[in-house]
Amino acid sequence: MSDNAFQLLAIVIYMIAMLAIGWYAFIRTKNLNDYMLGGRGLGPAVTALSAGAADMSGWLLMGLPGAIYVNGLVDAWIAVGLTIGAYLNWLLVAPRLRVYTQVANDSITIPSFLDNRLRDNTKAIRVASGIIILVFFTFYVSSGMVSGGKFFQSSFGYDYHTGMLIVSGVVVAYTLFGGFLAVSYTDFLQGLTMFLALITVPLLGMFLTGGFSETIESIKLVNPEHLSLFASTATVAGVISSLAWGLGYFGQPHIIVRFMAITSVKETTSARRIGIGWMILSLGGAIATALVGVAYYQQNGGKLEDAETIFIVLGQILFHPFIAGVMLAAILAAVMSTISSQLIVTSSALVEDIYKSIFNKTATDSHYVFMGRMAVLVVSILAAVLAWNPENSILDLVGFAWAGFGAAFGPVILLALYWRKLTNIGALAGMVTGAVVAFVWGSVDSLASIIYEIVPGFVLSLVVAIIVSLVTYKPTKEIEAEFDEMVKQLKAEK
Repeated sequence: MSDNAFQLLAIVIYMIAMLAIGWYAFIRTKNLNDYMLGGRGLGPAVTALSAGAADMSGWLLMGLPGAIYVNGLVDAWIAVGLTIGAYLNWLLVAPRLRVYTQVANDSITIPSFLDNRLRDNTKAIRVASGIIILVFFTFYVSSGMVSGGKFFQSSFGYDYHTGMLIVSGVVVAYTLFGGFLAVSYTDFLQGLTMFLALITVPLLGMFLTGGFSETIESIKLVNPEHLSLFASTATVAGVISSLAWGLGYFGQPHIIVRFMAITSVKETTSARRIGIGWMILSLGGAIATALVGVAYYQQNGGKLEDAETIFIVLGQILFHPFIAGVMLAAILAAVMSTISSQLIVTSSALVEDIYKSIFNKTATDSHYVFMGRMAVLVVSILAAVLAWNPENSILDLVGFAWAGFGAAFGPVILLALYWRKLTNIGALAGMVTGAVVAFVWGSVDSLASIIYEIVPGFVLSLVVAIIVSLVTYKPTKEIEAEFDEMVKQLKAEK
């Protein structure tokens, strides 16, 4: 067998495994709660790794290594910000959100939680949330499709569009049929695959470049500042922008929905430890992969055409073709886990928060599940249209969507969980402000070059939500009682 045949065999086995998990989840999915939230029965390991895999996407194995390869450790500030943000998200949001979503009329989506928590009889929060999720997740899903197209193009010489359609077809299939359970179980397996690949490639790669000292010396020959977090290219605004990625965690629906699905509050502590450990080692592996790649090309000459493919190239150099295929499957794992997570959240927002609450409140669960599957299909087609241009940067697409969610939902989620006086009008005003500011700021190059759009978006969203809530606040017995019940249950379950 040729090298390509071995690698394709590994990829085919991997994809069949994903479809098999999707079929297993399809059999276990009995109602809308199962399809959208897995019946709130995820264990800590599945919760942690599925959240991590859903979070990182192709950015972890392509976007981040590509940025480090080109610019050096100055771009690692993003990883620092993300790690701090993820830890605070597990610590501050996970326990309260798990309890409060159940107390607040057993909410199964973020928009429905805000609607129930704030007694929004107008349904404006649900509609606004659904629109924000649809807009930004379409960009986010398209970034995953771009990753898939580049993957097959650089690995097997396939046409970019052919690769994009293969990846999209498989992930849409298991998400469409298996729902949240399929997404979570496949994400768990994908998280393990990503972790093992990111540890193995840089460790073995360092033997290829002569060990730790030789690798460092080779990197210094390329650029002495490549190993500095404070290189001359670093600016205060740039560092703040990179660290600010951590703010985005509080508002990412596809990540925090895992907190709602975990078995109990007690499990969030174990999940946090597993998740943060996985994250630190995986991010470290991605950074190390890029640096080993710099050393390798310094020692061996040649030129890497696309910096975002450094992980793929090293995997093909280091391993037997079949093992290299397994390494390549880690790229697909990262890409597909995020696409599937985003599709299921978008589907739940469109069906549970717009279609069901406004247009059709009396249909059967089977009808809503069917509509959820149609929503997955429609959003996938829209994302594919956006991803058709292979020149789109993975990191730019992810950054834009990440900022949109972080600014729109982050402040409102934190206030809803910790501040009794948040009102539905305040939440709506803050949410819309954050989304609009992030969208406009990120779309204007002269503004985006100053500071990452999540910073002004998050701050203005928080300020507007607080001011409007203080002006419109009126004590409500039901809301107060529900808040007290959440605090009581939280203490009892810890």
